Amino acid sequence: MITQILLNGLISGSQYALVGVGFALVYFVTHAFHFAHGAILVVGAYGAYMAHALIGWGLIPAAIAGVMIAGGTGCLVDYGIYRPLRRRGSPAVVMLLASLGAYIFLQNAVSLGFGDNVRTLRQASTTVAGLEVLGARITESQLLGLTLSILVLGALMHLLRSTKLGRAVRAVAANPVLAEVSGIDSQRTILLVVALASALAGLAGVAVGLDIDISPAMGLRLLMMGVVAFVVGGTGSISGVAAGALFLGLLQHVGAWLLGSQWQDVIAFFLLLVVLVVRPSGLLGRRFSWR
Repeated sequence: MITQILLNGLISGSQYALVGVGFALVYFVTHAFHFAHGAILVVGAYGAYMAHALIGWGLIPAAIAGVMIAGGTGCLVDYGIYRPLRRRGSPAVVMLLASLGAYIFLQNAVSLGFGDNVRTLRQASTTVAGLEVLGARITESQLLGLTLSILVLGALMHLLRSTKLGRAVRAVAANPVLAEVSGIDSQRTILLVVALASALAGLAGVAVGLDIDISPAMGLRLLMMGVVAFVVGGTGSISGVAAGALFLGLLQHVGAWLLGSQWQDVIAFFLLLVVLVVRPSGLLGRRFSWR
């Protein structure tokens, strides 16, 4: 029983980590809350559903298509909405309202195109008991989503710490004006970061679709869990956000076992309140770090 609970928490935490890390990346380079991130997640999930269930592509090509569609949507949001606002020097509240407007537009566009009914991305073969791991059960689709999440987050950490793009992103996050003086195109770097973060959101949407079902309204809860992970783990550390997401997922499932599944979201926001009061910098809070 405990092993199953921990495994379920790890699966949920990996999904939260993708959302939270993507949200954190955009915040670090723009200092704005990118709430449209939740709707981009939905776009990625439905892009994979369209490719898999409607066009007939295999699950892996469909997942790649969903991730690419999410990344492209994020680029459109940044290029068409955020960039003009940044150039005008718009205050944070305007950026926040713009992100909320983009979220509402994208979610309703998905509802208009696919309806509000719940859809399934899982293959029929996932209805069997699944694989046994240390006494716990995990479906092949859940294992695929978990594995992809771990591999992608590991590759992202390497990219940010050890590549030229990572150095450019760190420079823009620290000081975009000095980055421009150093020859770095800040707007292009921000666009690349938004594309990368949106691809992470798309992968999270696909992972959720492989775990449960998808709907146009699914993005809000996942976004909120990602934001909680962002604050709980530490707003100055990418690895802290990932760790906070895993801790949140585990805590929710242990709490659901003890109290009932209806308490999962209450547990998440109670944790958020405790961290904000006791340790506002987060459990692993520090000065900004890509570790």
